Amino acid sequence: MAKYLVRRLIQAIPVVIGISIISYAIMLSAPGGPVERFANNPKITNAQKEQFKRAWGLDQPIPIQYCRWLGLCDPDQGGLSLLRSNHLPNFLPASFGGGSNGILHGDLGFSLDSGESVGARIGHAALPTLILAGTALVFWILLALLLGVIAAVRQYSFFDQIVTLFSYVGNAMPTFWLGIMLILIFGVGFKVLPISGMVDPRLSPAFGTDQYWVYFGQNPIPAVLDLLRHLILPVVTLVAFNLAGDSRFVRASMLEALGQDYVRTARAKGLPERTVTFRHALRNALLPVVTNIGLEIPFLFTGALVTESIFSWPGIGKLTIESTRVFDYTILMGVLLITSMLVVLANILADVLYAVVDPRIKY
Repeated sequence: MAKYLVRRLIQAIPVVIGISIISYAIMLSAPGGPVERFANNPKITNAQKEQFKRAWGLDQPIPIQYCRWLGLCDPDQGGLSLLRSNHLPNFLPASFGGGSNGILHGDLGFSLDSGESVGARIGHAALPTLILAGTALVFWILLALLLGVIAAVRQYSFFDQIVTLFSYVGNAMPTFWLGIMLILIFGVGFKVLPISGMVDPRLSPAFGTDQYWVYFGQNPIPAVLDLLRHLILPVVTLVAFNLAGDSRFVRASMLEALGQDYVRTARAKGLPERTVTFRHALRNALLPVVTNIGLEIPFLFTGALVTESIFSWPGIGKLTIESTRVFDYTILMGVLLITSMLVVLANILADVLYAVVDPRIKY
């Protein structure tokens, strides 16, 4: 297993390099580029725009820009003469998208909008997204397995028909529409659940601030309950969308496993039906399910983009939307790079889980 992991990690290196090249090319080819954020500001002169380009290394050839972004080339100190004014960011970057050290040194650069560290801004948004996506992931996987297994065991029953109907409706239902409907029903209509944010500003400071953690330490139970109330609607939105397809996927995989010879043999030996279902059929039915879930996990953490925007959840999805509105390409490049890394790691994790689920698989 250890040799296999090392080999997979080595194989992932050229994939990551290719991802970084494509990510950088996409940002450079975006309409207007980073200078577009100054296009409608009459106080920004062409000379200031040119100084901005030189400061970020945008006047260099693209291979040099990419090399500086990685941190393999020393920045041209002569180009760091960014005009300090009220109209341009008050910091000195090394290159577009990267800081003075480059991404290979863990330096994702600075925000074009606020001048804050990209790593710090993504780090602040990561915890809310981790809470939302992690909670949704637990309910999504458990419910998908439960509904899929019961629907397969009770094939063509009333329960199976209900699960099938839910799958079709859930797959056809847009996430943004479901979120808005939940807000209108439970937030505006019945007024029983909060519709935005992570905390009630009347009860506690903003989530993630030093004042909030002081409040959390003094009032842990009210703080947790308040957070859970704010989690309900966005979690339901995410779970309903992912559960619809995966419950059907589990059902199909279980039906195939239940028709195998080893299941009939286990029943012929007189084993209890629960043992046959969960220890024999489900164990083998999990192999394709693990692949599907492993590929969906990264998109759950980043696919909450629409959900976070609807419910004003201060996570990576909301940060991505806000960065797109203000042409903050350095934030977008950081999010895109981290998301791509999650996809690569999720594929490796899915392969490793094969051996955990099925002991017959050896690496």
